[in-house]
Amino acid sequence: MISVESVTCLLSIQGKILQNCLICSQLGFTRLLRDRLMARRGPEDPKLLIKDLSFEGVLVRVYQPRAQSSGGRRGVMFFHGGGWMFGSLDSYDVLCRFISKGTESVVISVKYRLAPEHRYPAAFDDCLSTTIHFLKTAEEYGVDPSSVIISGDSAGGNLTAAVCQALVVRRDVPQPLAQVLIYPAVQALDFHLPSYTQNSAVPILYRERAAFYMINYVGGDMQMMEEVLDGDHVPVELKMQFRKWLGPDNIPAEFKVRGHQPRVMTSHSEDVYEAHKEVFQTHFSPLLAEDSVIRLLPKTYILTCEFDVLRDDGILYKKRLEDNGVPVTWFHLKDGFHGIINFFDNGKLSFESGKLAVENVVNFINNV
Repeated sequence: MISVESVTCLLSIQGKILQNCLICSQLGFTRLLRDRLMARRGPEDPKLLIKDLSFEGVLVRVYQPRAQSSGGRRGVMFFHGGGWMFGSLDSYDVLCRFISKGTESVVISVKYRLAPEHRYPAAFDDCLSTTIHFLKTAEEYGVDPSSVIISGDSAGGNLTAAVCQALVVRRDVPQPLAQVLIYPAVQALDFHLPSYTQNSAVPILYRERAAFYMINYVGGDMQMMEEVLDGDHVPVELKMQFRKWLGPDNIPAEFKVRGHQPRVMTSHSEDVYEAHKEVFQTHFSPLLAEDSVIRLLPKTYILTCEFDVLRDDGILYKKRLEDNGVPVTWFHLKDGFHGIINFFDNGKLSFESGKLAVENVVNFINNV
């Protein structure tokens, strides 16, 4: 079966040809074709009122159950994945409809700004501002402001974790009820975690592609990708400082059986560090937040997949949360791969584990 990542690669090559012919940009072409392949906005739904609105100047799509509710509903903010460079409201339309109907919640899907045109922290800023807007106006949509859940997958999981951390230290808005992190990226320091080495060539997210997305989001230097993959952007003193949260001892032994070779700590390149130092900001790497922030976070759901370079990001963040007394519901798909929720209802490209994952998320929201 041809993977989405392979299709994206082919589209990128075609886009480069068109760019050289001055017809359109390579990135624009890739986004257009990728969205055409993955986006499936459904028809009018008799059970949902769906409308596109603007929250603080950011486009959002609101999914609101038509049925009457006896009290305030739950609200679900959803931040899509796509490496901060891809993804759209349409490409997650089917999923958001399913969540809204399955949980009888009002779902807000956010069209945040994408890299590389809009570098970090643009996506974070958009997700934070729209969430604050919804928390302050939730009752207008029949939502209890104290029952808002923040969620997202992949890059959207990163944004979810960062937004939740930003909210829990504020006192001017209602606090989120829970966060749902679906194979989140929570750090960009160590690309040699067991899951990165074990799954380096597993579709749909290769190790190099993960670094590519992160470098584009932070506005780094693509010519330095190999150095970033080797960890040359991390000064030795910071490697020592964050080892307590990133060290391989934090990964359970069962996730090392497919292979793990401990690395000897090396020196760093000052030039590489300067070009990528934003990765040490907690809004980019939520795993690095202080305990004083972590312990304030709401109950959390984390989904990880065995065949995913980001598997250990989720596992490490789970440990940090649990070490600080935050209740965590963890669901690990032993046969899952990155992007699996996009294949829960995709015709012949559907996977049973994708359906299982989405139903598990819905179950958590219903019982939180």
